[in-house]
Amino acid sequence: MVYPQYSLQDVIRCDLCETPVPPKHCDICHIYLCEACVGEHLSDQYKDHYIVPFNLRGITPKCTKHSTEVCTQLCTTCNIPVCLLCVASSEHEEHKKEDSLKLFETKRELMRKDLQDLEKSIYPKYQEAATNIAVQRADVNKRSQKLTTALDKQGEDLHTKIDTIIQEMKSEIDDMDAQHIAAIDRQEDAINHTIPEITQAILDLRRLLDTSDVCLVSGYTSMTEEFRNLPAQFQVTLPTFTPQEITREQIHQQIGSLSKLAITFLLDEPRILIDIQTECRYLRSVSCMSDSELWTCGYNDNILRLYNLQGELLRSVQTKSGYWSRDIAVTWSGDLVYADYIDSSINLVSGTQIQTLIRLRGWKPWCLCSTSSGDLPVTMESDYWKQTKVVRYSGSTEKQSIQWDDQGKLLYSSGGLFNYKYLSENRNLDICVADCDADAVVVVSAAGKLRFRYTGPPSTPQESFCPRGITTDSRGNILTADCINHRIHIIDQDGFFLRYIHNYGLQSLCGLCVDSRDNLFMAEWETYKVKKLQYYK
Repeated sequence: MVYPQYSLQDVIRCDLCETPVPPKHCDICHIYLCEACVGEHLSDQYKDHYIVPFNLRGITPKCTKHSTEVCTQLCTTCNIPVCLLCVASSEHEEHKKEDSLKLFETKRELMRKDLQDLEKSIYPKYQEAATNIAVQRADVNKRSQKLTTALDKQGEDLHTKIDTIIQEMKSEIDDMDAQHIAAIDRQEDAINHTIPEITQAILDLRRLLDTSDVCLVSGYTSMTEEFRNLPAQFQVTLPTFTPQEITREQIHQQIGSLSKLAITFLLDEPRILIDIQTECRYLRSVSCMSDSELWTCGYNDNILRLYNLQGELLRSVQTKSGYWSRDIAVTWSGDLVYADYIDSSINLVSGTQIQTLIRLRGWKPWCLCSTSSGDLPVTMESDYWKQTKVVRYSGSTEKQSIQWDDQGKLLYSSGGLFNYKYLSENRNLDICVADCDADAVVVVSAAGKLRFRYTGPPSTPQESFCPRGITTDSRGNILTADCINHRIHIIDQDGFFLRYIHNYGLQSLCGLCVDSRDNLFMAEWETYKVKKLQYYK
């Protein structure tokens, strides 16, 4: 066997059997030992022994108080090496002592883990947050320009009679922009202040991992938890401008309203508030009946179930056809609607009655949602999975069909039996579809024009993304369940990534919904559980 780190003349051998490159060393006897000879060496009970790995030879220093002794332990109270005589002395009698080698190796392992955590997880997260600052700054200007353009158009319509009022409202925008930039500056300062500390921690850990000084290693204290969470992020509720048609006499009263800038923060640590175990098999969808009651449906399960937040089953409804429902939604009037894929129908549950609202021909319904106008958008596939579209119904009347973009290409993918297409309407009337087969969230305007596709954060373009459930909150944010990675993506109404919700025991996420207080309800496919989570302060 060749040992490249040594020449043939100076190869180190076991002092007992001449085996080359022994892995052990007795730090008291100062001899090299192979694994086979360690036991023989320890059998000499007339002498003390202290076996250490070869690369840590010399870890046991001479005792400064007892010159004939070596220090095999560390007094962690005093953070100094001690020999057995020191241990027995009154000076260290009440102190805590640990084996030097075990303590050294334990601390080194902690440092390795911390270094990996800092380099692979924490530092990249801060880098991504710092990168997003520039994007946020650009968005402030872009959004304020939209508001300014709307104001200018209204001002042109009213001519010089309203110039003064328009200027006052522009000044409000400038003030709010200044507040927004100030909030961003505070976030940037916090991030930029922490990044050098993380960099220094990494350098210090590298130096510690290269030292054999047990005192330095023993004194190491992990700071990883202090860096793990990013400084508090904020969520902006952006101002909007609402123009109105007015007469000259009503100019001042009805020129329109500019909403105030509101900056709210996402919780650093979202909280699981409720964990409900349902009877639904392979739970697919959840929809809030109210802030205290919710409907559920599952795969290959023809029973729709209503639960309260204590997990008590309040009501069970069997589907009209006897087939299982692909999706459910609660209307603004409080009734339940469900999509029957096998039966090609959309059905309304009102009281004890089930009414078939829509019977499709040549198409199969997938998912549905209820809108603020009372309409019912439905994702559906043609027979044999050739095409997919979104159709908006008012009652049983088709109002709109959304299928193609401006270039004549299909907006949504077509797939097989498990090509999920959950959808939700945003507060700006966009229709947001989680296209599982395309690994994208597809967002179109109320007119059916493509606004954007979200395929995951721009900082991780190669990372897998499989959106399943989707919902929107009162701030216009879009939340979608990434079922493969067991986390929720939160993006704003323009497709800008805000953050993940993860690491809270979430698994096999499917349907999502929010209540009137923006609490998030999540349906877990495999556990049959519904979890309620708070993610805003």
